[in-house]
Amino acid sequence: MVHPWKIIEDTFVPERVKASESLFSIGNGRMGQRANFEEAYSGETLQGSYIGGVYYPDKTRVGWWKNGYPEYFAKVLNSAFWIGVDVKVNGETLDLHTAKVIDFYHELDMQHGVLTRRFTAELSNKIKVAVEAVRFVSITRTGLGAISYTVQPLNNDADIEITPFINADVKNEDANYDEKFWDFVTQAAAHDHSTIVMRTKKTNFPVCWHSNWVLLLNGNPLEYPFVPVEKAAWVGASANVKVRKNEKVTLYKYAGITNLQNCNAVDLATAAREIADSAKETGFPRLKEEQAGAWQEKWRHCDVEIGGDEKAQQGIRFCIFQLLQTYTGEDPRLNVGPKGFTGEKYGGSTYWDTEAYCLPFYLSTAGDNVARNLLLYRYSQLPQAIDNAKKLGFTNGAALYPMVTMNGEECHNEWEITFEEIHRNGAIAYAIFNYIRYTGDRDYLSTHGLEVLIGIARFWAQRITWSEERNRYVMLGVTGPNEYENNVNNNWYTNYIACWCLRYTKESMEWVKCEHASCYDEIMK
Repeated sequence: MVHPWKIIEDTFVPERVKASESLFSIGNGRMGQRANFEEAYSGETLQGSYIGGVYYPDKTRVGWWKNGYPEYFAKVLNSAFWIGVDVKVNGETLDLHTAKVIDFYHELDMQHGVLTRRFTAELSNKIKVAVEAVRFVSITRTGLGAISYTVQPLNNDADIEITPFINADVKNEDANYDEKFWDFVTQAAAHDHSTIVMRTKKTNFPVCWHSNWVLLLNGNPLEYPFVPVEKAAWVGASANVKVRKNEKVTLYKYAGITNLQNCNAVDLATAAREIADSAKETGFPRLKEEQAGAWQEKWRHCDVEIGGDEKAQQGIRFCIFQLLQTYTGEDPRLNVGPKGFTGEKYGGSTYWDTEAYCLPFYLSTAGDNVARNLLLYRYSQLPQAIDNAKKLGFTNGAALYPMVTMNGEECHNEWEITFEEIHRNGAIAYAIFNYIRYTGDRDYLSTHGLEVLIGIARFWAQRITWSEERNRYVMLGVTGPNEYENNVNNNWYTNYIACWCLRYTKESMEWVKCEHASCYDEIMK
């Protein structure tokens, strides 16, 4: 269904569930959640909850090796499933794969950053229930996810057992060796909250999930006894509520999610609990209003209106929504994953697409500081870019920025991309030019930009060779930006951007030498 501000699915199609989980994903720049169902689903699904900057170096699967070939492919991890709400109706598990789905409505409200799902289903015990699930990842409160989950029996009284839980026993679908990427640290479950802490293998990123909840019957809080439940890397609590026909039982669930990327606190568990407790005190309705207001403010700066074509209008807003929820620019350690927080494809890593395609959007819509942080991401990884080039035989501080990275180190595992798609270096340099051209912040050259440009220029100077036959310089063995013609000589785009980079670096050196002589001398040292 076409809507200018919403992505809408009004029919339940089991074969489309995994695709819908991607399309309806939500995020806040630091974490994201696929549009998995909160309740159990035994059909084909890809559970996915992702945290920006938390990754695992999955060992490359390859039968041969080359000089400088990456040892791993960095992957954003599927992390703890914090949205879980198991539901049993008169003892039978609610599962849309086994129930008869009578009606179904799924809505991603891009204007307000809220995901809503409503359905009516008949279980095999002949109880019909109506369910409404509303959730969002807060754009204003770092580390907060909130859920409202309502169950209404339609044709009979029913015992509703409801179990909010966190499941950290998860794995990546794209794991090269089918291994799990997390180590267990600690967990605890109580009648009104649960906590679990996990740590990534190899990279040692600790992450804490803490959730609490409120139960209501027809809008009135219930002091119902939840019974704590614990399994291996799984924590939750269950309550059984007797619900009359057409009455509504609602669970508000709040999750605080902390890691060293979004929280400076030494005690991640305390910080996560504070996030969830503050949300519980505020309440779901007010949090939802807060979310809507913040998203409307974002749209005020970046909406694109297209008249006379609703599909185009919906499409452009979907693209903008994905950019906004993937990267907020508040942390120069984070970047723009090619699929955002929608799935595992491309590993959630940083590609050259950021500078080539995404930076102009943030320049135009998000303020100078957001775009500057994207540049600082590359500046901070200049030592690794120099090391990447050194592994391939380049010297004297030549820098080759990676095609794929999490920390500056190249981790793409296809040789024609890793070794030959070197035009990416040009995109990094052009981003500096573009930022300065747009913002007027030319001083960035003296503080950060020139060092990057010199490293890139040194790479180009060493990558070209002199052809006696042609009596000119050539660049051999590259793959152009369309990625389809591998190992070609003198790709026009690559040659052109290399020449441009050399000229721009020379001009920039002359400007810094003239305008900031002391900075120039320091850089030359």
